[in-house]
Amino acid sequence: MSSIHPSAIVDPAAQIDASVTVGPYTLIGPHVRIGAGTTVGPHCVIEGHTTIGADNRIFQFASLGGVPQDKKYAGEPCELVIGNRNTIREFTTFNIGSPGGGGITRVGDDNWLMAYVHLAHDCQVGNHTTFANNTQLAGHVVVGDYAILGGFTVVHQFVRIGAHSFTAMCSLLFADLPPFVMCQGQPAQARSMNFEGLRRRGFSAERLAVVKTMHRLLYRDELTLAQARDAIADLSQNEPESKSDVLEMLSFLEQTSPQRGIVR
Repeated sequence: MSSIHPSAIVDPAAQIDASVTVGPYTLIGPHVRIGAGTTVGPHCVIEGHTTIGADNRIFQFASLGGVPQDKKYAGEPCELVIGNRNTIREFTTFNIGSPGGGGITRVGDDNWLMAYVHLAHDCQVGNHTTFANNTQLAGHVVVGDYAILGGFTVVHQFVRIGAHSFTAMCSLLFADLPPFVMCQGQPAQARSMNFEGLRRRGFSAERLAVVKTMHRLLYRDELTLAQARDAIADLSQNEPESKSDVLEMLSFLEQTSPQRGIVR
């Protein structure tokens, strides 16, 4: 049997793996599913159509699966889906999706989400990300793998944050942040590339050199975004080891709307 504290209130219809631990005074609703090895701390609320994978660690006072803070929401059965091996700290609030945004808020695997993090409806968070305390995401935000968001980072709705990017503390994002880029400020401005993070992830000197070249093309050579994109595309011909990094950048830039643009 799962280890559920006697004071916890778990709806009989909830699907809780036998190895799950649930702390005192936690409330779990009827449409919740929790996978093997996950621990849920005391005083948590997990409601809505929420699916949580295996080996997650959810700390006290987390609120997961609440309805969207969206006046258009009318009770539709939207979802929150959380993957495996995530750490979800105190006072985090993750809302379910909305009909206008695909209906699912999604968190991938191996993420580290610190206290007071807010994920609004329809956010899509990748894998291996780190959100420091009080990171706040508005609706429909997309965050790529290995992104690191500094404390008190605030992200406007529909903004995309690229893989391996980094935001400094108190950054305010109104535009898309391309992969590998470090930003800081209110509004955020690009400062450099996340070279230290890339080194820690095993990027070779050759790959780092191509990332540096992409930074120059985007931010130093006074090119338009279209011109920079064309120049970046040429890099994959000359640096085959970095082809995946170039494609990561190109794919991101191709999806950037002219109205929103990128962090400059």
